[in-house]
Amino acid sequence: MNATPHATSTMTRAMVMLFAFCCGAIVANIYYAQPIIELIAPDIGLTPAMASLIVSLTQIGYALGLFFLVPLGDLLENRKLMIITTVVAIASLLGAAFTEQPNLFLLVSLLIGFSSVSVQILIPLAAHLAPAESRGRVVGSIMGGLLLGILLARPVSSVVADHFGWRAMFMAAAALMVFISVVLMLTIPKRQPDHSASYGQLLRSLGTLLREQPLLRQRAFYQGCMFATFSLFWTAAPLELVRNHGLSQTQIAIFALVGAIGAIAAPIAGRLADAGHTHRASLLAMVFAVLSFLPAFVHPLYSVIGLAVTGVVLDFCVQMNMVLGQRAIYALDANSRSRLNALYMTSIFIGGAFGSAIASSVYEHGGWLGVMLVGSAFPLVALLRFLSAARQTAVATA
Repeated sequence: MNATPHATSTMTRAMVMLFAFCCGAIVANIYYAQPIIELIAPDIGLTPAMASLIVSLTQIGYALGLFFLVPLGDLLENRKLMIITTVVAIASLLGAAFTEQPNLFLLVSLLIGFSSVSVQILIPLAAHLAPAESRGRVVGSIMGGLLLGILLARPVSSVVADHFGWRAMFMAAAALMVFISVVLMLTIPKRQPDHSASYGQLLRSLGTLLREQPLLRQRAFYQGCMFATFSLFWTAAPLELVRNHGLSQTQIAIFALVGAIGAIAAPIAGRLADAGHTHRASLLAMVFAVLSFLPAFVHPLYSVIGLAVTGVVLDFCVQMNMVLGQRAIYALDANSRSRLNALYMTSIFIGGAFGSAIASSVYEHGGWLGVMLVGSAFPLVALLRFLSAARQTAVATA
């Protein structure tokens, strides 16, 4: 086993920033297609109703990668595993840039998601290297970079597609992944886990962890609902902005850029978790996620400003709840962080895939009001389950 440097000497501010940059750049691959499906679909022969499959299959691929690849972070040397996945991502992005067939593009979209899971190996590695008293802050800062990557991917993609065509976006993403691979190879510390279990045993242990950790099940459900509404909103919003507000791809980019404000929630959430305010902060995040859709109901014209307010508040709430949940599950078992993270994030992206998969159909049949009604229902379900679990805990400890 390779000795892991002590946390306080390894997770310097520069290393935290590097982890955050790599996470943001890699996870952005999943979201480049989201605001430009209206451009991609007719070019490769997909119908408007099928367009959101591009987004949902990418997220399904990510969920599959989380379940089948991320547990290897508890078994194999972490840096080598991350580099292998980024190389696969490069090939997948190039495939998306050059393919002309709809079925092949959907397959490549699945692979883009599958190969972008190295971020979920980086984050448990950071949690392992960070001292316990600052683990929430470190994870929150890195998640801030990851979430900034999610939020900036949309405006960047819109601008590039508007000026150079949508294929140029995937070419640029492949080039960025080449750079990231080199950065990972040269800077990320090696970590060889001390597990002696086989890959099959690790996968079987996922079921055991899920059964034995009720907090993991609860947190996965809450964030799965939150991410479903996040994906629903950001998949449907470009459709609404183009069709009913006449915005160009560059103008949509500016709209999406506003949503990046929500990334400030991640470091705030990490500090709140370190200070012991996880329960209260989670409650507020879910309540305001439900309330974030009010601007669409109170304004009769569903103005762009109202949509932007919904986007900012929703992003903030989703990011905050994600980091709070991540901090909570990392405290359950230090030797199983990669697998705990895999289960948590798999549930989240299943929710996200569902939200994006239904986005086009909900919008086509119910318009923007339908999107808002369905979108507000997801965090409401999470909130009701959260309150029920809190009551059960209070009764059990009374």
